[in-house]
Amino acid sequence: MEQIMNYVKPELIIVAVALYFLGMALKQAQAVKDKYIPLILGGVSIVLCAIWVLATSEVGTGQQAAMAVFTAVTQGILVAGLSNYVNQIIKQTQKTE
Repeated sequence: MEQIMNYVKPELIIVAVALYFLGMALKQAQAVKDKYIPLILGGVSIVLCAIWVLATSEVGTGQQAAMAVFTAVTQGILVAGLSNYVNQIIKQTQKTE
């Protein structure tokens, strides 16, 4: 967990929390199959991270635009992974073996 946190921007931790609750809502609503929930959360995460990157960065050149896209995608994947990691920790600690 500590290694993941070294790469995730602190401002985006709230996105992981929101994704956790969104994933729980999707699972309870049974609107989509469970196997698609991680893909949906990954897409939502990338979009939210892209909004954050565009709001906090200056994108005037092609290089800056490429860096913004790269940052949005990598942060989105990391945040979605963090959300899934937290979900698995909660599930595993509730198991009785």
